Amino acid sequence: MNNCGISRWDDPKDINARLKNLTSQPIWEVDDDYYQNTVLKYYDEKCKESHAVFEESQKYIPGGVQHNLAFNKPFPMCMSKANGAYLYDKDGNKYIDFLQAGGPTILGSNYEVIREKVIELLNDCGPVTGLLHESEMLIAREINKHMPNVEMFRMLGSGTESVMASLRIARIATGKKRIIKVGGAYHGWSDQMVYGLKIPGSRNLLESHGIPGSCFGKTDEVRPNDLDMLERMLKLNRLKGGTAAVLLEPVGPESGTRPVAHEYNKGVRELCDKYGALLIFDEVVTGFRVALSGAQGYFDVVPDLTIFGKIVAGGYPAAGGVGGKKEYAGLMAAGLATGKHRAYVGGTLSANPLSCIAGYTAIKEIERTNACEVAGRMGDRLCDGLKGLIDKYGLPFVAYNQGSIVHLECTGAMSFDFSSMSFLKSALGLLKHKDMMYVRKDSMERMGAAYMANGIVTLAGSRLYTSLADTPEIIDEALNRFEEVFKHVKKTDKGLL
Repeated sequence: MNNCGISRWDDPKDINARLKNLTSQPIWEVDDDYYQNTVLKYYDEKCKESHAVFEESQKYIPGGVQHNLAFNKPFPMCMSKANGAYLYDKDGNKYIDFLQAGGPTILGSNYEVIREKVIELLNDCGPVTGLLHESEMLIAREINKHMPNVEMFRMLGSGTESVMASLRIARIATGKKRIIKVGGAYHGWSDQMVYGLKIPGSRNLLESHGIPGSCFGKTDEVRPNDLDMLERMLKLNRLKGGTAAVLLEPVGPESGTRPVAHEYNKGVRELCDKYGALLIFDEVVTGFRVALSGAQGYFDVVPDLTIFGKIVAGGYPAAGGVGGKKEYAGLMAAGLATGKHRAYVGGTLSANPLSCIAGYTAIKEIERTNACEVAGRMGDRLCDGLKGLIDKYGLPFVAYNQGSIVHLECTGAMSFDFSSMSFLKSALGLLKHKDMMYVRKDSMERMGAAYMANGIVTLAGSRLYTSLADTPEIIDEALNRFEEVFKHVKKTDKGLL
Protein backbone atom coordinates (compact mmCIF):
# COMPACT_ATOMS: atom_id res chain seq x y z
CA MET A 1 0.00 0.00 0.00
CA ASN A 2 1.34 3.41 -0.96
CA ASN A 3 2.46 5.62 1.93
CA CYS A 4 1.39 3.21 4.67
CA GLY A 5 3.10 3.52 8.04
CA ILE A 6 2.12 0.15 9.54
CA SER A 7 4.55 -2.67 8.77
CA ARG A 8 3.22 -5.21 11.29
CA TRP A 9 0.16 -5.92 13.40
CA ASP A 10 0.68 -7.55 16.79
CA ASP A 11 -1.79 -10.09 18.11
CA PRO A 12 -3.95 -8.33 20.75
CA LYS A 13 -4.16 -11.58 22.73
CA ASP A 14 -0.40 -11.45 23.26
CA ILE A 15 -0.44 -7.75 24.17
CA ASN A 16 -3.34 -8.21 26.59
CA ALA A 17 -1.64 -11.18 28.23
CA ARG A 18 1.44 -9.05 28.87
CA LEU A 19 -0.72 -6.21 30.18
CA LYS A 20 -2.49 -8.61 32.52
CA ASN A 21 0.88 -9.75 33.82
CA LEU A 22 1.82 -6.09 34.36
CA THR A 23 -1.29 -5.30 36.41
CA SER A 24 -1.18 -8.56 38.37
CA GLN A 25 2.01 -7.53 40.16
CA PRO A 26 3.02 -4.49 42.19
CA ILE A 27 4.01 -1.27 40.46
CA TRP A 28 7.53 -0.87 39.07
CA GLU A 29 8.65 2.76 38.97
CA VAL A 30 11.71 4.97 39.43
CA ASP A 31 12.90 4.72 43.04
CA ASP A 32 12.37 7.50 45.57
CA ASP A 33 16.03 8.52 45.70
CA TYR A 34 16.24 9.06 41.93
CA TYR A 35 12.84 10.76 41.80
CA GLN A 36 13.57 13.15 44.66
CA ASN A 37 17.23 13.91 44.02
CA THR A 38 17.39 13.82 40.22
CA VAL A 39 13.94 14.21 38.68
CA LEU A 40 12.47 16.81 41.03
CA LYS A 41 15.84 18.54 41.29
CA TYR A 42 15.76 19.05 37.51
CA TYR A 43 12.39 20.81 37.72
CA ASP A 44 13.46 22.89 40.72
CA GLU A 45 16.74 24.06 39.19
CA LYS A 46 16.19 23.99 35.42
CA CYS A 47 12.52 24.89 34.99
CA LYS A 48 11.99 28.00 37.11
CA GLU A 49 10.43 30.05 34.31
CA SER A 50 7.92 27.30 33.51
CA HIS A 51 7.01 27.07 37.18
CA ALA A 52 6.52 30.82 37.42
CA VAL A 53 4.17 30.87 34.42
CA PHE A 54 2.18 27.98 35.87
CA GLU A 55 1.89 29.69 39.26
CA GLU A 56 0.51 32.82 37.60
CA SER A 57 -1.76 30.78 35.30
CA GLN A 58 -3.53 29.18 38.25
CA LYS A 59 -4.92 32.59 39.17
CA TYR A 60 -6.77 32.89 35.86
CA ILE A 61 -7.11 29.41 34.33
CA PRO A 62 -8.98 26.49 35.95
CA GLY A 63 -6.26 24.02 36.95
CA GLY A 64 -3.63 26.32 35.47
CA VAL A 65 -3.72 24.88 31.94
CA GLN A 66 -6.13 25.16 29.02
CA HIS A 67 -5.65 21.66 27.61
CA ASN A 68 -5.83 18.26 29.29
CA LEU A 69 -2.61 17.08 27.66
CA ALA A 70 -0.66 19.97 29.14
CA PHE A 71 -0.75 18.88 32.76
CA ASN A 72 2.13 16.74 33.96
CA LYS A 73 4.03 16.09 37.18
CA PRO A 74 5.27 17.97 39.09
CA PHE A 75 3.95 20.98 37.15
CA PRO A 76 3.30 21.75 33.45
CA MET A 77 6.18 22.77 31.25
CA CYS A 78 5.73 26.09 29.43
CA MET A 79 6.93 25.64 25.85
CA SER A 80 8.17 28.61 23.84
CA LYS A 81 9.46 27.03 20.61
CA ALA A 82 8.65 24.03 18.43
CA ASN A 83 10.73 22.85 15.52
CA GLY A 84 10.69 19.47 13.80
CA ALA A 85 11.42 16.75 16.33
CA TYR A 86 12.10 19.13 19.21
CA LEU A 87 10.37 21.35 21.74
CA TYR A 88 12.04 24.09 23.79
CA ASP A 89 10.68 25.35 27.10
CA LYS A 90 10.71 28.90 28.45
CA ASP A 91 13.95 28.18 30.34
CA GLY A 92 15.66 27.11 27.10
CA ASN A 93 15.67 23.36 27.80
CA LYS A 94 15.47 21.18 24.69
CA TYR A 95 13.27 18.06 24.45
CA ILE A 96 12.74 15.27 21.94
CA ASP A 97 9.05 15.66 21.14
CA PHE A 98 7.08 12.41 21.06
CA LEU A 99 3.84 14.19 21.95
CA GLN A 100 3.65 15.99 18.61
CA ALA A 101 0.71 18.03 19.92
CA GLY A 102 -1.23 14.81 20.54
CA GLY A 103 -0.65 13.45 17.04
CA PRO A 104 -1.45 16.07 14.36
CA THR A 105 2.08 16.98 13.31
CA ILE A 106 3.26 13.86 11.49
CA LEU A 107 5.48 16.14 9.37
CA GLY A 108 7.11 17.47 12.53
CA SER A 109 6.31 20.64 14.46
CA ASN A 110 6.10 24.01 12.74
CA TYR A 111 6.70 22.47 9.32
CA GLU A 112 8.19 25.09 7.02
CA VAL A 113 6.20 24.44 3.84
CA ILE A 114 2.88 24.71 5.69
CA ARG A 115 4.03 27.76 7.62
CA GLU A 116 5.00 29.59 4.43
CA LYS A 117 1.69 28.76 2.76
CA VAL A 118 -0.23 29.99 5.80
CA ILE A 119 1.74 33.25 5.92
CA GLU A 120 1.06 33.77 2.21
CA LEU A 121 -2.66 33.28 2.78
CA LEU A 122 -2.69 35.61 5.80
CA ASN A 123 -1.00 38.33 3.77
CA ASP A 124 -3.49 38.00 0.92
CA CYS A 125 -6.77 37.05 2.55
CA GLY A 126 -6.56 36.85 6.32
CA PRO A 127 -7.68 33.82 8.33
CA VAL A 128 -11.43 34.04 7.70
CA THR A 129 -13.93 35.70 5.35
CA GLY A 130 -17.24 34.05 6.20
CA LEU A 131 -17.69 33.20 2.52
CA LEU A 132 -16.49 30.45 0.19
CA HIS A 133 -12.75 30.08 -0.31
CA GLU A 134 -11.06 27.84 -2.90
CA SER A 135 -9.11 26.02 -0.17
CA GLU A 136 -12.37 24.46 1.08
CA MET A 137 -12.75 22.65 -2.21
CA LEU A 138 -9.05 21.79 -2.42
CA ILE A 139 -8.92 19.95 0.89
CA ALA A 140 -12.20 18.09 0.29
CA ARG A 141 -11.00 16.98 -3.15
CA GLU A 142 -7.59 15.96 -1.77
CA ILE A 143 -9.17 13.83 0.96
CA ASN A 144 -11.37 12.11 -1.61
CA LYS A 145 -8.27 11.41 -3.74
CA HIS A 146 -6.69 9.36 -0.96
CA MET A 147 -9.87 8.07 0.68
CA PRO A 148 -12.33 7.32 -2.13
CA ASN A 149 -14.92 6.22 0.44
CA VAL A 150 -15.10 9.86 1.54
CA GLU A 151 -17.09 11.06 -1.44
CA MET A 152 -18.03 14.29 0.32
CA PHE A 153 -16.40 16.12 3.23
CA ARG A 154 -17.64 18.86 5.56
CA MET A 155 -14.93 20.60 7.59
CA LEU A 156 -15.79 21.54 11.17
CA GLY A 157 -13.94 23.00 14.12
CA SER A 158 -13.01 19.89 16.10
CA GLY A 159 -13.31 16.14 16.39
CA THR A 160 -15.97 16.59 19.07
CA GLU A 161 -18.19 18.57 16.70
CA SER A 162 -17.57 16.07 13.93
CA VAL A 163 -18.70 13.14 16.07
CA MET A 164 -21.85 15.05 17.03
CA ALA A 165 -22.59 15.66 13.35
CA SER A 166 -21.99 12.03 12.39
CA LEU A 167 -24.43 10.74 14.99
CA ARG A 168 -27.05 13.22 13.83
CA ILE A 169 -26.56 12.02 10.25
CA ALA A 170 -26.83 8.36 11.28
CA ARG A 171 -30.10 8.93 13.08
CA ILE A 172 -31.61 10.77 10.12
CA ALA A 173 -30.38 8.19 7.61
CA THR A 174 -31.56 5.11 9.52
CA GLY A 175 -34.54 6.44 11.43
CA LYS A 176 -33.07 4.76 14.52
CA LYS A 177 -31.79 6.35 17.71
CA ARG A 178 -29.29 4.17 19.58
CA ILE A 179 -25.51 4.55 19.24
CA ILE A 180 -23.01 1.83 20.18
CA LYS A 181 -19.46 2.86 21.05
CA VAL A 182 -16.50 0.70 22.04
CA GLY A 183 -15.57 0.99 25.71
CA GLY A 184 -12.49 3.01 26.62
CA ALA A 185 -12.58 5.17 23.49
CA TYR A 186 -12.61 8.95 23.48
CA HIS A 187 -14.90 10.48 20.87
CA GLY A 188 -14.95 14.03 22.17
CA TRP A 189 -16.72 15.61 25.10
CA SER A 190 -20.32 16.04 23.96
CA ASP A 191 -22.84 14.90 26.59
CA GLN A 192 -23.80 11.66 24.88
CA MET A 193 -20.18 10.59 24.32
CA VAL A 194 -18.72 11.17 27.80
CA TYR A 195 -19.56 7.56 28.42
CA GLY A 196 -17.20 4.63 28.88
CA LEU A 197 -14.12 6.88 28.70
CA LYS A 198 -10.65 5.44 29.39
CA ILE A 199 -11.88 2.27 31.15
CA PRO A 200 -14.23 -0.12 29.31
CA GLY A 201 -17.31 -0.79 31.38
CA SER A 202 -17.07 2.52 33.22
CA ARG A 203 -20.17 3.83 31.41
CA ASN A 204 -21.19 7.10 33.12
CA LEU A 205 -19.41 6.37 36.40
CA LEU A 206 -16.03 8.13 35.94
CA GLU A 207 -16.05 11.34 33.92
CA SER A 208 -19.70 12.28 33.44
CA HIS A 209 -20.12 14.83 36.22
CA GLY A 210 -22.52 17.63 35.35
CA ILE A 211 -24.27 15.60 32.64
CA PRO A 212 -27.88 14.49 33.26
CA GLY A 213 -28.25 10.71 33.15
CA SER A 214 -30.91 11.03 30.48
CA CYS A 215 -28.21 12.15 28.00
CA PHE A 216 -26.87 8.58 27.97
CA GLY A 217 -30.27 7.04 27.36
CA LYS A 218 -29.48 6.15 23.74
CA THR A 219 -25.77 5.37 24.17
CA ASP A 220 -24.49 1.80 24.60
CA GLU A 221 -21.01 0.47 25.30
CA VAL A 222 -19.39 -2.83 24.31
CA ARG A 223 -16.06 -4.46 25.10
CA PRO A 224 -13.15 -3.74 22.73
CA ASN A 225 -12.32 -6.47 20.23
CA ASP A 226 -15.45 -8.49 21.13
CA LEU A 227 -17.70 -9.15 18.15
CA ASP A 228 -19.96 -11.47 20.16
CA MET A 229 -20.78 -8.75 22.67
CA LEU A 230 -21.38 -6.29 19.85
CA GLU A 231 -23.86 -8.62 18.19
CA ARG A 232 -25.65 -9.23 21.50
CA MET A 233 -26.05 -5.48 21.89
CA LEU A 234 -27.28 -5.07 18.32
CA LYS A 235 -29.85 -7.82 18.91
CA LEU A 236 -30.98 -6.26 22.18
CA ASN A 237 -31.34 -2.87 20.53
CA ARG A 238 -33.79 -4.31 18.01
CA LEU A 239 -36.24 -4.40 20.92
CA LYS A 240 -35.50 -0.73 21.66
CA GLY A 241 -36.00 0.72 18.19
CA GLY A 242 -32.71 -0.28 16.59
CA THR A 243 -29.10 0.93 16.33
CA ALA A 244 -28.36 3.98 14.20
CA ALA A 245 -24.57 3.56 14.21
CA VAL A 246 -21.57 1.78 15.63
CA LEU A 247 -18.75 4.23 16.34
CA LEU A 248 -15.17 3.08 16.81
CA GLU A 249 -11.49 3.86 16.44
CA PRO A 250 -10.27 1.31 13.85
CA VAL A 251 -6.92 0.64 15.59
CA GLY A 252 -8.65 0.25 18.95
CA PRO A 253 -9.75 2.69 21.67
CA GLU A 254 -7.43 5.53 22.68
CA SER A 255 -5.31 5.28 19.52
CA GLY A 256 -4.79 1.54 19.96
CA THR A 257 -4.17 1.60 23.71
CA ARG A 258 -6.63 -1.30 23.64
CA PRO A 259 -5.57 -3.11 20.46
CA VAL A 260 -7.95 -5.05 18.25
CA ALA A 261 -7.50 -8.03 15.95
CA HIS A 262 -6.62 -7.29 12.35
CA GLU A 263 -9.96 -8.68 11.13
CA TYR A 264 -12.06 -7.00 13.83
CA ASN A 265 -13.17 -4.06 11.69
CA LYS A 266 -14.34 -6.33 8.89
CA GLY A 267 -16.39 -8.22 11.45
CA VAL A 268 -17.96 -4.97 12.64
CA ARG A 269 -18.74 -4.00 9.05
CA GLU A 270 -20.58 -7.28 8.54
CA LEU A 271 -22.60 -6.85 11.74
CA CYS A 272 -23.55 -3.28 10.83
CA ASP A 273 -24.82 -4.49 7.46
CA LYS A 274 -26.71 -7.36 9.11
CA TYR A 275 -28.50 -5.09 11.62
CA GLY A 276 -28.95 -1.99 9.45
CA ALA A 277 -26.60 0.30 11.36
CA LEU A 278 -24.11 2.76 9.89
CA LEU A 279 -20.41 2.15 10.57
CA ILE A 280 -18.54 5.28 11.66
CA PHE A 281 -14.74 5.29 11.77
CA ASP A 282 -13.18 7.83 14.11
CA GLU A 283 -9.95 8.58 12.23
CA VAL A 284 -9.09 11.71 14.20
CA VAL A 285 -5.65 10.26 14.96
CA THR A 286 -5.24 7.59 12.27
CA GLY A 287 -6.37 9.67 9.28
CA PHE A 288 -3.18 10.54 7.31
CA ARG A 289 -0.98 9.18 10.14
CA VAL A 290 -1.14 5.39 9.75
CA ALA A 291 -1.62 5.76 5.98
CA LEU A 292 -2.66 8.31 3.39
CA SER A 293 -5.74 6.15 2.90
CA GLY A 294 -6.30 6.09 6.65
CA ALA A 295 -6.92 3.03 8.76
CA GLN A 296 -9.84 2.22 6.45
CA GLY A 297 -7.35 1.76 3.63
CA TYR A 298 -5.01 -0.32 5.76
CA PHE A 299 -7.80 -2.64 6.94
CA ASP A 300 -9.60 -2.56 3.58
CA VAL A 301 -12.93 -1.70 5.22
CA VAL A 302 -15.44 0.84 3.90
CA PRO A 303 -17.09 2.88 6.65
CA ASP A 304 -20.26 4.82 5.95
CA LEU A 305 -18.89 7.93 7.67
CA THR A 306 -15.41 9.03 8.71
CA ILE A 307 -14.49 11.45 11.48
CA PHE A 308 -11.43 13.64 10.93
CA GLY A 309 -9.34 15.83 13.24
CA LYS A 310 -5.68 16.42 14.13
CA ILE A 311 -3.83 16.33 10.81
CA VAL A 312 -6.76 17.62 8.74
CA ALA A 313 -5.67 21.18 9.59
CA GLY A 314 -1.95 20.45 9.35
CA GLY A 315 -1.34 21.16 13.02
CA TYR A 316 -3.27 24.43 12.91
CA PRO A 317 -6.51 25.20 14.80
CA ALA A 318 -10.03 24.16 13.77
CA ALA A 319 -9.08 20.58 12.98
CA GLY A 320 -12.18 18.52 12.39
CA GLY A 321 -14.57 17.22 9.83
CA VAL A 322 -16.89 14.43 8.79
CA GLY A 323 -17.19 12.80 5.40
CA GLY A 324 -18.45 9.69 3.71
CA LYS A 325 -20.81 8.39 1.09
CA LYS A 326 -22.81 11.08 -0.68
CA GLU A 327 -26.12 9.69 0.51
CA TYR A 328 -25.03 10.28 4.11
CA ALA A 329 -22.59 13.19 4.00
CA GLY A 330 -25.01 15.05 1.75
CA LEU A 331 -27.40 15.29 4.68
CA MET A 332 -25.18 18.09 6.03
CA ALA A 333 -25.84 20.40 3.08
CA ALA A 334 -25.44 24.01 4.19
CA GLY A 335 -27.72 26.89 3.34
CA LEU A 336 -31.17 28.14 4.30
CA ALA A 337 -33.74 25.71 5.65
CA THR A 338 -35.55 23.78 2.92
CA GLY A 339 -38.01 21.82 5.04
CA LYS A 340 -36.20 18.59 4.19
CA HIS A 341 -34.62 16.48 6.87
CA ARG A 342 -30.98 17.40 7.23
CA ALA A 343 -28.28 17.31 9.88
CA TYR A 344 -27.89 20.86 11.11
CA VAL A 345 -24.22 21.68 11.71
CA GLY A 346 -22.45 25.01 11.88
CA GLY A 347 -19.53 27.02 13.20
CA THR A 348 -18.42 30.52 12.24
CA LEU A 349 -14.78 29.49 11.98
CA SER A 350 -15.35 26.03 10.51
CA ALA A 351 -13.48 25.50 7.23
CA ASN A 352 -11.75 28.86 7.54
CA PRO A 353 -9.19 29.52 4.79
CA LEU A 354 -6.22 29.25 7.17
CA SER A 355 -7.14 25.76 8.42
CA CYS A 356 -8.17 24.52 4.98
CA ILE A 357 -5.00 25.63 3.23
CA ALA A 358 -2.87 24.24 6.09
CA GLY A 359 -4.62 20.88 5.93
CA TYR A 360 -4.50 20.70 2.13
CA THR A 361 -0.79 21.55 2.13
CA ALA A 362 -0.10 19.02 4.90
CA ILE A 363 -1.76 16.16 2.99
CA LYS A 364 0.13 17.10 -0.19
CA GLU A 365 3.41 17.12 1.76
CA ILE A 366 2.63 13.81 3.47
CA GLU A 367 2.24 12.31 0.00
CA ARG A 368 5.38 13.97 -1.39
CA THR A 369 7.63 13.00 1.50
CA ASN A 370 6.13 9.56 2.16
CA ALA A 371 5.74 10.75 5.77
CA CYS A 372 3.50 7.92 6.99
CA GLU A 373 6.03 5.27 6.02
CA VAL A 374 9.03 7.22 7.33
CA ALA A 375 7.36 7.97 10.66
CA GLY A 376 6.16 4.37 10.84
CA ARG A 377 9.71 3.04 10.42
CA MET A 378 10.87 5.32 13.21
CA GLY A 379 7.97 4.05 15.33
CA ASP A 380 9.16 0.49 14.72
CA ARG A 381 12.72 1.46 15.65
CA LEU A 382 11.59 3.19 18.84
CA CYS A 383 9.31 0.33 19.86
CA ASP A 384 11.92 -2.35 19.18
CA GLY A 385 14.49 -0.38 21.16
CA LEU A 386 12.10 -0.04 24.10
CA LYS A 387 11.41 -3.78 24.02
CA GLY A 388 15.16 -4.41 24.12
CA LEU A 389 15.57 -2.15 27.15
CA ILE A 390 12.61 -3.78 28.91
CA ASP A 391 14.23 -7.19 28.44
CA LYS A 392 17.68 -5.91 29.42
CA TYR A 393 16.46 -4.61 32.77
CA GLY A 394 13.99 -7.41 33.44
CA LEU A 395 10.98 -5.09 33.64
CA PRO A 396 7.33 -6.13 33.22
CA PHE A 397 6.63 -3.09 31.01
CA VAL A 398 4.79 -3.56 27.71
CA ALA A 399 5.76 -1.86 24.43
CA TYR A 400 4.01 -2.22 21.06
CA ASN A 401 3.14 0.04 18.17
CA GLN A 402 0.86 0.67 15.23
CA GLY A 403 3.37 2.35 12.96
CA SER A 404 4.08 5.85 14.26
CA ILE A 405 1.79 5.36 17.29
CA VAL A 406 3.95 3.79 20.00
CA HIS A 407 2.63 2.53 23.33
CA LEU A 408 4.77 2.15 26.44
CA GLU A 409 2.79 0.77 29.36
CA CYS A 410 4.73 0.94 32.63
CA THR A 411 1.88 0.64 35.12
CA GLY A 412 -1.15 -0.55 33.15
CA ALA A 413 -3.25 2.26 34.66
CA MET A 414 -5.71 2.12 31.75
CA SER A 415 -5.55 -1.62 31.10
CA PHE A 416 -8.55 -2.68 33.16
CA ASP A 417 -11.83 -3.78 31.61
CA PHE A 418 -15.17 -4.06 33.42
CA SER A 419 -17.35 -4.51 30.35
CA SER A 420 -20.56 -6.38 30.96
CA MET A 421 -24.11 -6.41 29.65
CA SER A 422 -25.00 -5.88 33.32
CA PHE A 423 -24.64 -2.36 34.69
CA LEU A 424 -24.38 -3.74 38.22
CA LYS A 425 -21.46 -6.05 37.38
CA SER A 426 -19.60 -3.23 35.64
CA ALA A 427 -20.18 -0.86 38.55
CA LEU A 428 -19.06 -3.38 41.18
CA GLY A 429 -15.88 -4.20 39.26
CA LEU A 430 -15.03 -0.53 38.83
CA LEU A 431 -15.74 0.24 42.48
CA LYS A 432 -13.50 -2.61 43.63
CA HIS A 433 -10.50 -1.50 41.55
CA LYS A 434 -10.97 2.28 41.46
CA ASP A 435 -8.47 3.25 44.16
CA MET A 436 -5.81 0.93 42.78
CA MET A 437 -6.31 2.36 39.28
CA TYR A 438 -5.63 5.88 40.55
CA VAL A 439 -2.47 4.70 42.32
CA ARG A 440 -1.26 3.26 39.00
CA LYS A 441 -2.22 6.47 37.20
CA ASP A 442 -0.14 8.48 39.67
CA SER A 443 2.81 6.17 39.03
CA MET A 444 2.36 6.53 35.26
CA GLU A 445 2.62 10.31 35.66
CA ARG A 446 5.70 9.87 37.85
CA MET A 447 7.37 7.94 35.04
CA GLY A 448 6.34 10.69 32.62
CA ALA A 449 8.04 13.24 34.85
CA ALA A 450 11.22 11.16 34.78
CA TYR A 451 11.16 11.02 30.98
CA MET A 452 10.65 14.80 30.78
CA ALA A 453 13.56 15.40 33.17
CA ASN A 454 15.67 13.41 30.71
CA GLY A 455 14.54 15.49 27.75
CA ILE A 456 11.71 13.33 26.38
CA VAL A 457 8.14 14.59 25.96
CA THR A 458 5.48 11.86 25.93
CA LEU A 459 1.71 11.74 26.18
CA ALA A 460 1.09 11.03 29.89
CA GLY A 461 4.19 8.85 30.03
CA SER A 462 2.50 6.07 28.08
CA ARG A 463 2.10 7.05 24.41
CA LEU A 464 4.55 8.39 21.86
CA TYR A 465 4.07 9.69 18.32
CA THR A 466 6.92 9.67 15.83
CA SER A 467 7.10 12.00 12.84
CA LEU A 468 8.87 12.66 9.55
CA ALA A 469 11.33 14.81 11.51
CA ASP A 470 12.61 11.83 13.49
CA THR A 471 15.81 10.19 12.27
CA PRO A 472 17.53 6.98 13.39
CA GLU A 473 20.00 9.15 15.30
CA ILE A 474 17.20 10.96 17.16
CA ILE A 475 15.47 7.68 18.01
CA ASP A 476 18.72 6.15 19.28
CA GLU A 477 19.41 9.20 21.43
CA ALA A 478 15.89 8.93 22.85
CA LEU A 479 16.50 5.28 23.69
CA ASN A 480 19.66 6.27 25.57
CA ARG A 481 17.55 8.64 27.64
CA PHE A 482 14.90 6.00 28.28
CA GLU A 483 17.64 3.67 29.46
CA GLU A 484 18.81 6.28 31.96
CA VAL A 485 15.30 6.17 33.47
CA PHE A 486 14.93 2.39 33.33
CA LYS A 487 18.21 1.98 35.24
CA HIS A 488 16.50 3.44 38.29
CA VAL A 489 13.24 1.48 38.16
CA LYS A 490 12.47 -0.71 41.16
CA LYS A 491 9.63 -2.97 42.23
CA THR A 492 7.43 -1.37 44.88
CA ASP A 493 4.74 -2.65 47.22
CA LYS A 494 2.09 -0.39 45.63
CA GLY A 495 -0.68 -1.06 43.12
CA LEU A 496 -2.35 -4.26 44.31
CA LEU A 497 -5.75 -4.78 45.93
